[in-house]
Amino acid sequence: MDEVFKALADASRRRLLDRLNERSGQSLRELCAGLEMTRQAVSKHLAVLEGAGLVTVVRRGRETLHYLNPVPIHDLADRWIGQYERGRMTALSNLKHALEGTAMSKPEYVYTIYIHTTPEKLWEGLTSPEFLKQYHGGWAPSSDWKVGSKVLWPVEDGGEPQDLGQVVTEAEPGKRLAYTWHTLQPMHQEMFGMSDAEFAEAVKERSKVTFEIEPAGEPEMGVRLTITHDGFASADSKMLEGVREGWTAMMSELKTILEKG
Repeated sequence: MDEVFKALADASRRRLLDRLNERSGQSLRELCAGLEMTRQAVSKHLAVLEGAGLVTVVRRGRETLHYLNPVPIHDLADRWIGQYERGRMTALSNLKHALEGTAMSKPEYVYTIYIHTTPEKLWEGLTSPEFLKQYHGGWAPSSDWKVGSKVLWPVEDGGEPQDLGQVVTEAEPGKRLAYTWHTLQPMHQEMFGMSDAEFAEAVKERSKVTFEIEPAGEPEMGVRLTITHDGFASADSKMLEGVREGWTAMMSELKTILEKG
């Protein structure tokens, strides 16, 4: 936590985090706009924030985008804020977001987690049925994980895997995996309290999830896993709402499984 505290101690770095909190997925040029800092200074601050795990960098072609990674801050809150305060603070945070709305020009979910394991073992954790069932609550997608192959998914507990239109789009063992996501299913309509019209519109949405595996730095640090789930119709997407909580919880459980056996 020392690196996180050091990163947060600087007002300029806190300002950059505030800007990413307002709109995540910004380029260096976008973050520099309106700041009384040189491009080099902003780059140095972002490097410190990335080193502390507070910012995730995703490279897309020639463009480099920066995302706020709130996990270290949540860890600080878990350690330093008492249980009796957390509920009140969560309620205030939810109220703040409800009043302000969500400023997202590119609605997507980006999450980074560091795991003390090898790229090969992490790949196995993302593709092996034995691993998948452990952190998917007994349910798990199935595929041969080759580009163009279908990803089958059971729609009910204990049910047979079904074709929901999911297809593997990228597969580089130990490095990168991507596949299209299923649309909302009938059970989600009741879960989210959607009208027939809302549900009919929502099922048109087809998103995609991408897993990127990279060395974390020093060999003893293991690997860095970045999950990007994008392609949502809007910031109010019910699917986005669902995967945001789901991926965070499942990847945390996968980390525990890989590190502790």
